[in-house]
Amino acid sequence: VFAFATHGLFSGPAADRIEQCVLEEVIVSNTVPIRPDIAEKTRKIRQLSVGKLVEGAIRGIHCGTSVSALFDGNMGSDLIA
Repeated sequence: VFAFATHGLFSGPAADRIEQCVLEEVIVSNTVPIRPDIAEKTRKIRQLSVGKLVEGAIRGIHCGTSVSALFDGNMGSDLIA
C-alpha cells in the first residue's frame, strides 16, 4: 500500500505511525522540507521533486505553449526528477 500527498507536513507522532503501519511508502513532493527528526525515524517517506513541473509551466507560459499538457498522463515519467 502506498500513500501520496502534495505537501509532507509530518508532525507529532506521524513518523512513528508511518513506520509502524502497513504502508510500504509515503510519497510527497519536495515543496516542504522533511525535518531531520522525521527522516531519522522512518525510511518510508520519499520526496519527489516538483522542479521539472515548475520548469515546464514557466516554459509553457513564456513560449505560449500548452501548460495543461504537463498533466497529460503520458508525461508523468518525464516529470519525475
